[in-house]
Amino acid sequence: MSVTGKGVLVVGGGSGIGAACALLFAERGAKVAIAGRRMERLQETAAKFSGEPPIACHVADVADRDSVGRLVAWATERLGQIDVVVIAAGINIPNRTMHALRPEDWDRVMAINATGAYNVMHAVLPQMRQRRDGLIVNISSIAGKRAAALGGVAYNASKFAMTALGLSVADEERENGIRVTNIYPGEVDTPILQQRPEPVSAERRARMLKPEDVAAAVLLAAELPPRANLLEVVIKPTVQQYV
Repeated sequence: MSVTGKGVLVVGGGSGIGAACALLFAERGAKVAIAGRRMERLQETAAKFSGEPPIACHVADVADRDSVGRLVAWATERLGQIDVVVIAAGINIPNRTMHALRPEDWDRVMAINATGAYNVMHAVLPQMRQRRDGLIVNISSIAGKRAAALGGVAYNASKFAMTALGLSVADEERENGIRVTNIYPGEVDTPILQQRPEPVSAERRARMLKPEDVAAAVLLAAELPPRANLLEVVIKPTVQQYV
């Protein structure tokens, strides 16, 4: 199935995996809108695509339900309809152990990573139900499949929540023709690495996935025919241990 002409909303599209997804879909002929908290980052991403139609930008905060509602209304009008939504907004924090984790940091990670995904789904699902068609792609993490010290207490919990959310919605909405794909990347060379407790070496970065690798998996899910749902995908650097 071609994504040419499809309306694609990428939440968290200003950098990293979200930006790579936006650019790949735009290159394949989709109508793309991106959202995030900083307009300058969104515009930098949009400027990397010189084709038509241009990538549209909108500031939004996924933790703010009203902000997400305004985003989905804007994107629906701009794109005609939202056929695919990629939820790539996510954060982590340096203080990752239970001993060091502050309650306010727990709240912030959960609000963006878990509740933010719920807010986007809640806002976009009604139009997908009406059409009996649509794809939601959650950019989760390997931390949403196994809890390891690398991700930390709050991040692991938020990504497990995102995993359960995606699987639950996929099961509920399958009779409505709506598909949900959970993607679990391993280590990816993105700006979130700046929140690691210890600096990441250039050698380690070189062995990580690139955002474009994950974007290719997202495109695969979107190009499958409506009868096929790529429910879960683990994609990791070849050298990274999984179990």
